[in-house]
Amino acid sequence: QLQLVESGGGLVEPGGSLRLSCAASGSTLHYYAIGWFRQAPGKGREGVSCISSSDGSTYYADSVKGRVSITRDNTKNSVNLQMNNLKPEDTAVYYCAAEFRPSSTCVLSLSAMDYWGKGTLVTVSS
Repeated sequence: QLQLVESGGGLVEPGGSLRLSCAASGSTLHYYAIGWFRQAPGKGREGVSCISSSDGSTYYADSVKGRVSITRDNTKNSVNLQMNNLKPEDTAVYYCAAEFRPSSTCVLSLSAMDYWGKGTLVTVSS
């Protein structure tokens, strides 16, 4: 059973940066595509970015493109989300999720994900 734990959230001023991590246990992430999602107060959960299992292909939502970078750390069985130039509208609980998908693609689909973490809160405010 794969377990995911997010970390790295916190309070940051507009324009600042945060690095979120998604650490996996119980199984290797080798065959899993990993997605980051977020849910702002009073809104639905939306996809932010994902990375494929086989070749590290990535996808970014338009709302974060150019400000966010997703990477895999196979030595630590984890996936990181580097977020720069943060805006107040980035305030949300950020979740990582895993889909068993041994391929060079990833999709940001809530229903496709097999495992979810419990989330980490990111607050962007001055």
